[in-house]
Amino acid sequence: MDEGYEVYCGLDVGKSEHHAAALNAAGERVFDKPLPQDEARLRELFLGLQQHGRVLVIVDQPNTIGALPIAVARDCGCTVAYLPGLAMRKAADLYPGKSKTDARDAFIIAETARSIPHTLRAVDRDSEVLAALKVLSGFDADLTHECTRAINRLRSLLLQIFPALERAFPGTVLTRSLVLESKNSSMTSLFPRS
Repeated sequence: MDEGYEVYCGLDVGKSEHHAAALNAAGERVFDKPLPQDEARLRELFLGLQQHGRVLVIVDQPNTIGALPIAVARDCGCTVAYLPGLAMRKAADLYPGKSKTDARDAFIIAETARSIPHTLRAVDRDSEVLAALKVLSGFDADLTHECTRAINRLRSLLLQIFPALERAFPGTVLTRSLVLESKNSSMTSLFPRS
């Protein structure tokens, strides 16, 4: 990520309200206030910050609730970046205090972008590869769930037809009360191991 910015605007995005903290290249606060999820107010902020020079807007949520600030920032001519959650939490550990407030998070996002720019990720405008990966990931999850359901149905039918099947595999359990631990977990091994 390019380091030639005069203003680093960290946005802790929220559903109805964001908190923006903007720092200049020297680390001095230029702006630090909550903002509504409103295009006109976001546009006013970004255009106002551009009075100081090139602006980098950094968000902690690039999708869903962060989509409006990203679109408005781009439309105003600002560069947009994303600070991943893990990098955000590691950076937050470097600052005193454990309270999690929107103002503190917005400041940490801006300061991390200013002082450690390699932690940022680009927010791609039209990433066809990313969209394709999301679709494939969805297919993979659906396929995993369907396989699990089919295996459980087969096992249930086998045990109804031949109840002594479990005795044929001593020391193993053929039925499990919970097959998938979470929506994102991979399919658990359903067949007994010898």
